[in-house]
Amino acid sequence: MIDQSPLRAPTPLRLPVAAGPARILVLAAVFICAACGLVYELELVALASYLVGDSVTQASVVLSVMVFAMGVGSLLAKRLRCAAVAGFVAVEAALALVGGLSVMALYASFAWLGQSRPAMAACAFAIGVLIGAEVPLLMTLIQRIRRQDAGGAVADLFAADYVGALVGGLAFPFLLLPSLGQLSGALFTGAVNVAGGGALVLWLFRGDLTLRARSWLLVANAVVLAVLAGAAVGAAPFERAVQQAIYGGDVRVARHSAVQEIVLTGGAWPSLRLYLDGRLRAGGLDGFRYDEGLVHPAMAGPRSRVLVLGGGDGLAAREVLRYADVRSVTIVDPDAALVRLGRSDPGLAALNHRALRDPRVRVVVSDPFDWVRTLPRYDHYDVIFADLPDPGISRSAKFYSEEFYGLAGRALAAGGRLVVHAGSPSVSPRGYWTVDATLRGVGFHTAPYWIGGPREGRGAPRATDWGFLLAARTPSVPRLAADAPPLRSLTPALLRSAARTAATSRLGGLPPSTLMRPRVSGAG
Repeated sequence: MIDQSPLRAPTPLRLPVAAGPARILVLAAVFICAACGLVYELELVALASYLVGDSVTQASVVLSVMVFAMGVGSLLAKRLRCAAVAGFVAVEAALALVGGLSVMALYASFAWLGQSRPAMAACAFAIGVLIGAEVPLLMTLIQRIRRQDAGGAVADLFAADYVGALVGGLAFPFLLLPSLGQLSGALFTGAVNVAGGGALVLWLFRGDLTLRARSWLLVANAVVLAVLAGAAVGAAPFERAVQQAIYGGDVRVARHSAVQEIVLTGGAWPSLRLYLDGRLRAGGLDGFRYDEGLVHPAMAGPRSRVLVLGGGDGLAAREVLRYADVRSVTIVDPDAALVRLGRSDPGLAALNHRALRDPRVRVVVSDPFDWVRTLPRYDHYDVIFADLPDPGISRSAKFYSEEFYGLAGRALAAGGRLVVHAGSPSVSPRGYWTVDATLRGVGFHTAPYWIGGPREGRGAPRATDWGFLLAARTPSVPRLAADAPPLRSLTPALLRSAARTAATSRLGGLPPSTLMRPRVSGAG
């Protein structure tokens, strides 16, 4: 007679606790593993978005590869069901090691190999395979304790899995990232994974293993914990080495705020450089080109009240305050850490001429979109500067939408001007002219102009440019005011040339960008 049962009947278990508490402990292991697994996913998504850019694309790649790999892991786990306890503990040890070291691997690949995509894909696949192997093995273990219908067992296991994912998803942005950072947070998660998940099952099902198997698994878990602990001890020197490899020079400040990574190198201008999410924001001999190009072409006209959206480093405000008739400057920036640095760091405060401490300046820490949306209708500004992250970054797409420009236009006084930094026209001409079409779509007349300068940041320095758009309700041209202060790089002739260059390179027929259909991110 042929045995048609899928699995041989399990041998009786010798558990250290009763069946009811044993099931609860297995579900607790499911909870821990799910929380750690989601933290690994979010770590990869966040780091890939930061290192590579375009967060939508990178999140899609990481999650797609990981979900596919989970299917592969589930299939591979079928071969481990006959040794479910040893298989699960081994899987958790490997997952803790790979997940815990994944951030370090991506940073190292980016810093010393110049790219992170292959490492990102490899880590996502390996972590996905190991996460996918967990559920079949845990299902086997929970059924070994007490047989129940498959539907009930799946419901219990998935409930613990989803609750664990919720906790992990909330712990990453609100606890791990701000308190430990990406590198130490991943190492801590790996330690929790191996100690809370693998060790719990190893203790509960120790009677199901031979003495030799228990010894090997204990040694494996101990080795993983030792490796993670060693990596944690070396995390600070590793981060310094990576920062020096990426940024070069003397890295004085490196911190992850709730908004972005902030890095300061050098002591005082011209050696000082400010990087935001790896992109050079200020510094070097030509560090004034961007801010002069942003501010001064719009200051010919009424300018007593000025609004800077972004600009928490105080550099745009520095240029605005050079006009004696400016009565008030309001800066709205979402990053409190950057604002504090602009006030307190000696080098950066000297570079911005201590603009953030000027009595005419009011700093508001808030999301610029939300702040403009709640602005009273009677509160108007003569000039508004959109000194915001590059439009090629997906999370910045809302700042380049018709909705945002409509709100900004509502805040303009009669005869007011809005200036938008719209990215690099040479790198992303379609993105630049899409911003132009978006401004025109809400009734603005636009005057484009391009300011050239060197690019400094990751990789070898190379020439680049900054594209700006001067927008107003009536036709206007970028020009320097008759009483403009002496400037380091911008001249009337250069500004006229910048406007002519932009005018002859226009791309027409582009649709505007909206919140529902963002079109500027990654445009090229």
